[in-house]
Amino acid sequence: MAASADTPGELWRAAADLDPARPFATAYDEDTGGRVELSYATFDNWVAKTANMIVDGLGAEPGERVALALPVHWQSLVWLLACWSTGMTVVPVTGAEVPDDAGDIVVADASRIDAALDSGAREVVGASLHPLGAPLASCPPAALDYAVEVRGYGDRFTPMARVDPAAAALDGDARFSGSDLVARAREKAKGWELTSADRVAMITSAADSLSVLGADLSCFLAPVAAAVPLVLTPSTGAADLRSRLGMERVTAIIGARPGTPMPTGDIRLLH
Repeated sequence: MAASADTPGELWRAAADLDPARPFATAYDEDTGGRVELSYATFDNWVAKTANMIVDGLGAEPGERVALALPVHWQSLVWLLACWSTGMTVVPVTGAEVPDDAGDIVVADASRIDAALDSGAREVVGASLHPLGAPLASCPPAALDYAVEVRGYGDRFTPMARVDPAAAALDGDARFSGSDLVARAREKAKGWELTSADRVAMITSAADSLSVLGADLSCFLAPVAAAVPLVLTPSTGAADLRSRLGMERVTAIIGARPGTPMPTGDIRLLH
């Protein structure tokens, strides 16, 4: 773990620099079963482009609120890290509605773009959540299509100033500073005994909001703190899930729900 990192953005930077060619996020699409694998370098490229879009395209200033009306998906994890790299306060949105004034900027999936446009946000970004980052099938004129816009931004992000570790980084069920999130992530990674040999699966659903990652999002940030690769997969039949987890060399699972078919062997459940 990077002892010098005091913000989630710095935590990511330290993990990505360790071995950029190593896989970081492997994601399975719930509808098609398609698989996409992003290395630390490729994922960091998306983070940098998104951070540049936040600052240069959306004109955001440190401390502004970015509401994420997104499920757990590799693109929503990109948005988390990009927001923290730019000093934004993340506001996870649960449910079908986007509350009024949830954020200065709202990033929404296709089902919630209209609600986002009615929220009072000054900027609304729509995300298709296509496994390969394709554009939305239809984007309202008042919203920006993330997949279209983000590709025009730089592959590297250099902040004008260091993000303040004491500033609010997350405002959801509770409010946390960046240093709070880092401390909790390190504590969870230690409690879970995560090492570089681990590969952690997150059992996801399109209906899940980011809140399933914990009130402090430590179910995501703990693997980042330990530089552990992630596998995002929906729950499937027992045989298919066991086969998939075995093929991906998964050593631990986050987010197992009652009724989820559990693999046999040495895979441990993380709570």
